[in-house]
Amino acid sequence: MHNEVKSAAINPYHMAVQQFEAAAEKLKLPEDMREMLRQPKRELSVNFPVRLDSGRIKTFTGYRVQHNVNRGPAKGGIRYGPDVTLDEVKALAMWMTWKCAVVGIPYGGAKGGVICDPKHMSPGELERLTRRYATEISIVIGPHSDIPAPDVNTNAQVMAWIMDTYSMHEGYSIPAVVTGKPLSIGGSEGRHDATATGVLFVTRQAARRLDMSLRGARVSVQGYGNAGSVAARLFHNEGCKVVAVSDTRGGIYNETGLDPAAVLHHKQERGSVIGFPRAQQVGVQDVLEVPCDILVPAAIEGVLTAGNADRVLARIVAEAANGPTTPEADKMLFDKGIVVVPDILANAGGVTVSYFEWVQDLQSFFWGVEEITQKLEVIMNRSFAAVAEKADQYHCDMRLAANMLAISRVAEATQIRGVYP
Repeated sequence: MHNEVKSAAINPYHMAVQQFEAAAEKLKLPEDMREMLRQPKRELSVNFPVRLDSGRIKTFTGYRVQHNVNRGPAKGGIRYGPDVTLDEVKALAMWMTWKCAVVGIPYGGAKGGVICDPKHMSPGELERLTRRYATEISIVIGPHSDIPAPDVNTNAQVMAWIMDTYSMHEGYSIPAVVTGKPLSIGGSEGRHDATATGVLFVTRQAARRLDMSLRGARVSVQGYGNAGSVAARLFHNEGCKVVAVSDTRGGIYNETGLDPAAVLHHKQERGSVIGFPRAQQVGVQDVLEVPCDILVPAAIEGVLTAGNADRVLARIVAEAANGPTTPEADKMLFDKGIVVVPDILANAGGVTVSYFEWVQDLQSFFWGVEEITQKLEVIMNRSFAAVAEKADQYHCDMRLAANMLAISRVAEATQIRGVYP
């Protein structure tokens, strides 16, 4: 039992495979198909030297995993962090495959990561690390083969360096090799807010299913990075009351509501949400258990476990992060009647607008933000309806339903393409 509480003890890849098996079982997939879909197509590990500001040369390890490319080129973010592991990257690549399939985008899943501590690196060191890592993985990435994007501790600037490095190798500019770029070099309007916007759209649909009004609903956001801080702002604008938020250092709580913009300003100035005036300080995990209607885990995987799921008070859990809920916790939340909108549906707004960005880059023809948000809403609402229908049909939770929908689509493409040679 003690392992459940410590998220570090949870292997994300085992968790991803467990979720896959549950859906494959329900779909009655044949064993040979399961074998093909269970493991990644390609795993690349690279060790490369980077010159630090001190003059010292340090060797870093990085990964790029492509899970399945039967529905289109591989797509997935790159994360930097001291705790990155190959198994984590494999799990995230698998989730990306299902995520693209669940929203019907013609991509397969991939993921990348570098073991480093970006918080203790200068901008120059990060640039040299990024360009060398991009060079090492350039043998597998490309605008028609594998398109990276930002993830934990990476951003538009990191994508610009990767795009520039790849373009230098090829001898001309190739904006479509990555998404999540700055607007000035082929980025898309609406990309920065896309993940959180998608979370808002599906939460709206989930609330409708529960006959619950968003106006006045209490929201708690775990993780105040790209997805979390934007989600807090969007829910606030929708008339919700953001009662708690947290980052890696701790959390804050105010039952009368927090101003997300002021909290973000405080975090940018102080490096953390902690110490925000007129708010009670709480632990990182506490924001998962405060009284609220909507809980948005927006940080890392494995935070909702058998150890704390029974203390979750929300009616809706909208997973802005990837893999925040363990299979044991899933069952407990479902039994409590809590609607979990799973990651592969809830946070698919990011990859959907990434897809729009890629299409715009390939055509060198760009759309306005209204058109993008409108197209995103249509896709998110349609995908939510398809998953909800499957959940009703099989009397199961939305994660199993989403996985079944996604896996059946990938299995169909795999089946139709056949086995080469």
